[in-house]
Amino acid sequence: QVQLVESGGGLVQAGGSLRLSCAASGRTLSIYDMGWFRQAPGKEREFVATIVWNGANRDYGDSVKGRFTISRDNAKNMVWLQMNSLKPEDTAVYYCATLRNYRFHIGDSWGQGTQVTVSS
Repeated sequence: QVQLVESGGGLVQAGGSLRLSCAASGRTLSIYDMGWFRQAPGKEREFVATIVWNGANRDYGDSVKGRFTISRDNAKNMVWLQMNSLKPEDTAVYYCATLRNYRFHIGDSWGQGTQVTVSS
């Protein structure tokens, strides 16, 4: 089973940028479609971005389109989420996950999450 560890979260002002990293161990990521999700206090976990196993296709939630970019390097067993033009409403715990279903954004194995806080 694959283990996922997120990093790169922190406190940033509105309009700023952060780059989240997801490091995998235990199995190669090249066999998985991958995703980033987030959960804000009092809200359900929501889909942020997904990328297929070879990087050929990506999908984004409506609230982050044009601002966030998901990428991966299978040789390094890494997935990233570049977040630009951050808004206070982006504040959440961000999770990396393997996907059980790419089309419906269903996660399978999850990391522990990394906190992102955007101040106004």
